[in-house]
Amino acid sequence: MNDVLSVRTLNRTLLERQFLTGRTGLSVPEVVERLIALQGQEPNWPYLGLWARIEGFRREELAAPLADGRVVRSASLRSTQHLSGGADFGRWRPLLQPVLDRTSRSRYFAPATDGLDLDELAATGRELLTGRPLSRQALAAELAARHPGRDGRLLAAAVQLRLPVVHGPDSSAWGGWGTRANTSLTLAEQRPGELSAGAAVLRYLAAFGPAGVRDFQVWSGLTRMRAVFEELRPRLRVHRDERGTELFDLPDAVLADLDRPVPVRFLPAYDNLLLGHADRTRVLADPDRPRVMPGSARVRPTFLLDGFVAGVWAVRGPELLVGPFRPLPDAAAEQVAAEAERLAAFLGPGQRVVFAPAGRGAANP
Repeated sequence: MNDVLSVRTLNRTLLERQFLTGRTGLSVPEVVERLIALQGQEPNWPYLGLWARIEGFRREELAAPLADGRVVRSASLRSTQHLSGGADFGRWRPLLQPVLDRTSRSRYFAPATDGLDLDELAATGRELLTGRPLSRQALAAELAARHPGRDGRLLAAAVQLRLPVVHGPDSSAWGGWGTRANTSLTLAEQRPGELSAGAAVLRYLAAFGPAGVRDFQVWSGLTRMRAVFEELRPRLRVHRDERGTELFDLPDAVLADLDRPVPVRFLPAYDNLLLGHADRTRVLADPDRPRVMPGSARVRPTFLLDGFVAGVWAVRGPELLVGPFRPLPDAAAEQVAAEAERLAAFLGPGQRVVFAPAGRGAANP
């Protein structure tokens, strides 16, 4: 009979595997590889995800591996920008390529790509990028010149999905709260050692398990993965959650103590802790989900109290605005305030913590 795992057990186990029950002493490349990828749609967010997980993290600890290629930024999971280990990127990218190809054929790109052969567009992009880096604007201009009347910006974005293009370290430098407008692009070298679907599932379970088939599919963007899980079944431990969903885990993986106390943690926007499962109740209660994910593919920065999302936060000029979803008991409020002060110190001098009235967290901050 399969073990039934409580939400709290799943919560504590996920937090442990995500280095959120206690900050780790592992290096940045080690943590990035263990977590598979860090969401990096905007440049500052990965720094904050690592700050929440690594003891004494300093910004240069990410800047250095970005500069020397031990960590790279590119389109990855769910066709969004992520940071990956440099060697790991080459293993994961071929597996994820069907997802990226599917996105390149989406309606968003149609105004620029309608009627074009996307394989030929990719071949043109490869020709332009081979042997030299190009800025995003330069690539867009060259593609527009070859396809008059079409939006070069969209053509360049489609090429970045079709080819293993990595962004220069300038795209991930700390500073500002928006995506870099004109980063450099380089065609990654093709390396042997493509990851199999089964190996990818095992890597995922190590960082996000126990988890179900749909969880893996939502996290990765891949589809039709049931057969892969079934092939792995004899090698996996099988559980169920309280809703009866079948969950898989590595055979020697340890489940966390459900009574383990966990510290307050502030997480960046789009953190994969919240995006790693289809069923997000192990960290985010269903009634609070619209406050964190208000639509238009947005995922707001959050803070965890007792391991669960208890509010959101934002940077507004010199203010770090903290918005609890409900009134906090005095002891909890002190813990949240203390961690917010540590975050403010990491953000930079002059940053001050301001609490929004409880219950207004969905709109303010």
